[in-house]
Amino acid sequence: MYRLIASDMDETFLGEGHRVPPANLEALARMREMGILFVPSSGRPYSSIMDSLSGIDPALLQGSYVISYNGGFINRYGDDRPLLRTVMDRASLEQLYRYAVEHRICMHVYTESGRIFTQFLNELERGYIANLAGIEELGDDQDALAMAGGEEFPKIIFMDPDFDAVKRLGERLRPSLDPELVDITHSSNRYVEFVPHGVNKGTGLAHLAAMLGIDMAETVGVGDSANDLAMIQAAGLGVGVANASDDIRPACDLILDATADDGAFPELLRRIS
Repeated sequence: MYRLIASDMDETFLGEGHRVPPANLEALARMREMGILFVPSSGRPYSSIMDSLSGIDPALLQGSYVISYNGGFINRYGDDRPLLRTVMDRASLEQLYRYAVEHRICMHVYTESGRIFTQFLNELERGYIANLAGIEELGDDQDALAMAGGEEFPKIIFMDPDFDAVKRLGERLRPSLDPELVDITHSSNRYVEFVPHGVNKGTGLAHLAAMLGIDMAETVGVGDSANDLAMIQAAGLGVGVANASDDIRPACDLILDATADDGAFPELLRRIS
């Protein structure tokens, strides 16, 4: 019997426009009946995740938790004070930011409070993030590090609509980064993500399971892209939605027939019951 389902948000639990498909709302109610804890797990900040869930009856998630910043933060649902907090090495973050400014790379810079500074956005990315909370688009001559004041940064990501190009960018930068300080992953077929070393959704799930006294064999990890891979591998059952990227499919114990836009969680519950 599975006791906890940890799910990526964008392109997994959320469909087009970062909205919850009606079928997944029904699945949340069914999970409550089954005694299964549903835990959102995202690369986005806690506040942004909560905004995407704002239309859901809070009773469906009462007593649950939220894993954010790729596993670097854990919060109780409804409480913005993190139980776990991990931020980036400041020098590494500054190096990546200055590189992106020099080369005018479309990027998101995340602060620990949930502010998301974006810069050098292309029109595709501007449309993709249009209804996400916490976005602050900066002008080309503004400085995100200065704008953040004394805040620390959990992550920074670069975007390119050519996914192969953004992967090459990450590999080009890898030798200049200390592997004991920074890890690199990918998401949404558009991003290369730079996060603190050892931070991933798998470690986030393991930390939460330990807090709750839940065996990892009793957990399910659901995702669609590379930044979900560690969670899929760590969980007792690793699941990909039908739109999962090719690089995570071999690691999945189960690939669903339904896509994120369909609302895949009723199928998931049927197949694990």
